[in-house]
Amino acid sequence: MKLRQQTAGGRVPAQADRPAAERDQWSSEVLRTDDALERHAEEWDDLHRRCATATAFQAAPWLRSWWQSYGRPGALVLVLVRRDGRLVAAAALRRRGPFGGLTNLGAGLVDFTDVLLDDECADRAAAELAAALPLRRPWHSLELREVHPEAAVQRVFAHWRGRRHRFADSLCQYLPAVPMDELLKRLPGKTAQRSRVKLRRIAQAGVVVHSATADEVPDTVRELLRLHRLQWQDRGVTPEHRTERFAQHLTESTAGLVATRRAAIHRFELDGELLAVNLVLLCTPFGGLYMYGAHPKLRERLDIAGLLFGAALDEVRAAGIPQLSLLRGQEPYKQRWRPDRLPNQRLVFGPGRLAPFAAVRALRVRTRIAAVHLLRTRLPKLKETLVRARLR
Repeated sequence: MKLRQQTAGGRVPAQADRPAAERDQWSSEVLRTDDALERHAEEWDDLHRRCATATAFQAAPWLRSWWQSYGRPGALVLVLVRRDGRLVAAAALRRRGPFGGLTNLGAGLVDFTDVLLDDECADRAAAELAAALPLRRPWHSLELREVHPEAAVQRVFAHWRGRRHRFADSLCQYLPAVPMDELLKRLPGKTAQRSRVKLRRIAQAGVVVHSATADEVPDTVRELLRLHRLQWQDRGVTPEHRTERFAQHLTESTAGLVATRRAAIHRFELDGELLAVNLVLLCTPFGGLYMYGAHPKLRERLDIAGLLFGAALDEVRAAGIPQLSLLRGQEPYKQRWRPDRLPNQRLVFGPGRLAPFAAVRALRVRTRIAAVHLLRTRLPKLKETLVRARLR
């Protein structure tokens, strides 16, 4: 059908108002069945390949496995837009509660949230997607966490005619995907020299790096999680990383991503023993170091950060990707490389009527941001407990 609807957020011009050459058949639908991602996985991934800003977190294998492990029955909301029957815009959302609040899939496990837009008609598709969002009541809202400043959903945000707010979110860091010798030029002279010595030791040690196939992913992920627990055993591993549901999600999503060359999982062996595993996510704008596990005794022999960064950098450069993302967080091993810093954003959409509701929503978001900062800096153990509760 032709999309000629007016929502609380804004109006898409009627087909009759446009030149004849632009009168394509546009349609939209909102799906709320728990199997919607499964049923539309093929066309979803076809659109993913046509969206230059899409990351691995918007790929069907990642979304489907997250939903299967963490989704709450009845909470999935899929918004689909088609042009002449072809999917050109899509958003995977979930209900947060009984009052019409929506947010992204992924919770605390996702580093980037986005929608999918076909590059050939991205602006029009964004307008149609904005009009199709199910935000019609004054108390409805959509809050998207961890949005890259150049994400596709920024176009949807620009077309939204209702209330909208933008806040800073987690800090992400990036390095140019250049040869290691050029990367070392970012470091002070003595630090760069020490790093070169460490890299020579790695080269001389005879470490064997193997990229696991999709069939090898289950065993490799199992080893990754084992080594991850070992490396953090004296410093406190993230509790969720110990759970069976996380292991299931990471295994299923990684297998699908590796099979479609949107991820690589490296096994590092020394003297015939597996000592480290590194998961690298791959997409058009950047490759991302998502998770790694390394045996503590490897730290005594080699520079773990140099070993993992070197393999990830080679993978990203071989794929023709311009940047290596260190994803969220400011861990010391990341700071050594003097990365460029770029914060994600938190976007909040609301209907245009009854401004007091919008003001309350904005106040709630600001309060949550302040509370998270307090928990992170003053009460980290309480924060971990609340994160586990949110993922349930």
